[in-house]
Amino acid sequence: MSAEKLEKALRRIPDFPQKGIVYIDITPILQDSELFRLAIDLLAEKYIASPPAYVAAVDARGFIFGGALAAKLGCGFVPIRKKGKLPYKTYTEKYDLEYGSAEIEVHIDAVPAGAEVLLLDDLLATGGTVAAAARLLEQLKAKIIGIEFVVELGFLNGRQVLGNYPVNSLILEK
Repeated sequence: MSAEKLEKALRRIPDFPQKGIVYIDITPILQDSELFRLAIDLLAEKYIASPPAYVAAVDARGFIFGGALAAKLGCGFVPIRKKGKLPYKTYTEKYDLEYGSAEIEVHIDAVPAGAEVLLLDDLLATGGTVAAAARLLEQLKAKIIGIEFVVELGFLNGRQVLGNYPVNSLILEK
């Protein structure tokens, strides 16, 4: 199986959401059932033999891949949402974006202490969002076994803020 098919399907939109940024659009992958299935299969490859207890994914596009991956691996799904979207007690983390700041949250009982969790998001840019998500999972005392991305913008060096976690991306944009 190859991620080259996925890479060819990506759409690049210049100056979105603001001038100077090239937005990597994953919707062509989502619109094609074969490509979407390929993405989930590739994300699952190294975890299928020994799946984690949970897949945690970041709001909103990460949910699309995270829910499907959790179903394929036969494990639970943990939503990490934008502040104010979860109905129960939460832990909150603030982080910086390329063009602002934001906060994300997770329920305080999302996973039991020591549970193995695979963290997933659709795209790694500067790493701020996923680093905040990892800190949330650390507050839950989860064991993060890896961090997966569909696309990584390597030129932004986002991996550097993710510490010693094993990080994998299906597509590396240099």
